[in-house]
Amino acid sequence: MKLPSSRVYGGWLALARFLTGGIWLVHGVPKFLNSAQFMPPDGAFATYLQNGIVKATGPYHDFLVNTVAPNAALFAELVRFGEVCVGISLLLGLFSRVGGFVGILLPLNYLAARGALATLNGWSSIDGCLVLLSALSFVLPTGRIAGLDALMLRPSVRRTTVVAEIVPERPLDGPTAPP
Repeated sequence: MKLPSSRVYGGWLALARFLTGGIWLVHGVPKFLNSAQFMPPDGAFATYLQNGIVKATGPYHDFLVNTVAPNAALFAELVRFGEVCVGISLLLGLFSRVGGFVGILLPLNYLAARGALATLNGWSSIDGCLVLLSALSFVLPTGRIAGLDALMLRPSVRRTTVVAEIVPERPLDGPTAPP
């Protein structure tokens, strides 16, 4: 059985990158279009934060209480901006490894806020799937096929010219092979 070429594998990885970017955009764009429904003090972010404070434990709970809660508007902006940037990055294949890395961090954060980081139900949710799909773009060069990363990382073609060189040598005095 003959294995497919690297172009075929690259095509499938590009398709996974497109779909992952689309999912991120589907989640991020409505947070800009319907700001009042997402932004604090009355939006979904405030509710999500309060649930996270109740369910999270340990240092992450302290982080939510001491850092995120007093700066809820800033963190809400970071969430929606991060989701849209990851979506654009993966959809266009532009800085896809950075997009994949941020795409891993965001859902890990969401899982921790729900207290679901160590549960099978948490990992079987959309957040767990987004961690895996974003990890593909972080680990593999998915942006090099049908993406702008291919244009940025394409090595420039260098043409080298060969110059003939004559090295003077003294003439031989006689035979050099043994008799």
